[in-house]
Amino acid sequence: MANYCYLRVSTVEQNLDRQLEAMKKFDIPEENYFVEKVSGKNMNRPELQKLLDTVQEGDTIHIHDFSRLSRSTHDLLKIVETLTERGVYLISNKENFDTSTPTGKLMLTMIAAINDFERANLLERQMEGIAIAQKAGKFKKKDIDMDKFHELKADVDKGLLSVQTAYEELGVCKRTWYNLVNAEKEKNND
Repeated sequence: MANYCYLRVSTVEQNLDRQLEAMKKFDIPEENYFVEKVSGKNMNRPELQKLLDTVQEGDTIHIHDFSRLSRSTHDLLKIVETLTERGVYLISNKENFDTSTPTGKLMLTMIAAINDFERANLLERQMEGIAIAQKAGKFKKKDIDMDKFHELKADVDKGLLSVQTAYEELGVCKRTWYNLVNAEKEKNND
């Protein structure tokens, strides 16, 4: 049962002094400090990944505050959920949050519920906006040149073109490209 510390600032110019000072009271060995100077928006952070690969059941990760672990509530919850499933505890100094306590578990449940609520509201507002735009004739699906699609698909099948180049030339996203490919397969099987 080891203690680890994760410290992060967004840029090389910023310093870690405030976070380092706050972590002193936990008496964590220096080799158990994982430090990086990158944005918290991105989940692909080498030191965070190393830390997540290192910790084992019963270990505890200390952070100064939630924003050091992630700027996104969704990503923060994913990290905490992963840690919880692995039996690893998280202590956030600023928020006085500890997943090893009943209060910490309750707070985590509440944060997750609020995140789900925010996401549902966002999707609802998005759908309302789309419906209004459709009524006003401003939200239409893009017409796809099917002749061009068939030409590009043939080139992809012959290995003359990558799928990415094909869907970009057609002016659609990857998902739309594969929806068209699958629709053609179904049409040809009938």
